[in-house]
Amino acid sequence: MIKATELSKKYGGNTVLNIASLEIPKGQTFGLVGNNGAGKTTFFNLLLDLIKPTTGVILNNEIQVNISEDWKPFTAAFIDESFLIGYLTPEEYFYFIGELRGMNKADIDTFLTQFSEIFNDEIIGKKKYLRDLSKGNQKKAGIVAALIGNPEVIILDEPFANLDPTTQIRLKKLLSYLTKDSNSTVLISSHDLGHVTEVCERIVVLDKGDIVKDLKTSAETLAELETYFSV
Repeated sequence: MIKATELSKKYGGNTVLNIASLEIPKGQTFGLVGNNGAGKTTFFNLLLDLIKPTTGVILNNEIQVNISEDWKPFTAAFIDESFLIGYLTPEEYFYFIGELRGMNKADIDTFLTQFSEIFNDEIIGKKKYLRDLSKGNQKKAGIVAALIGNPEVIILDEPFANLDPTTQIRLKKLLSYLTKDSNSTVLISSHDLGHVTEVCERIVVLDKGDIVKDLKTSAETLAELETYFSV
């Protein structure tokens, strides 16, 4: 589904990402971990054509993302609050995204009912602009908006950050459903090793832009990651 070849990004003389080869098959829950500055968000930004690669290519369903926009209809993402439109209410934002995905207001209203536990009566019907919500509630709105239209590829940068423990648990269940039942390809970056090992069937570790581990998740994965990052 996703393939990166000889992919690099440099700023001045500093290489922030250097991936010789990486393939993520359709339907996989893929986790990306690493310390600050490891290159996780850079990789996602390249995948979304928000920045241009210094070398190499990245393909999404055989489409080179920095040449064609044909990948956009089946790809969704939430990286940070800059993806939101701050002067809209959550409902207005969801309707806007739904329209882009070919869904009407009734479709969106029906779609949103399944997220009542995650919203926890703090987002819908509150007559607040997105910019006035807490960081956690902005994150909830952004993640749910990324799921509108059943995208084939979903990219989430630090989805568990700023969420309360109850919402983190509910989000983990939701992410598991996305791959098991809808066969979406889900890419997640996270600093939380526990959450990412619970959710992802495969985990890649980045260190200063390089892939240093590529693990199929097992009962030993969390301990292996904790040992790696404690050295």
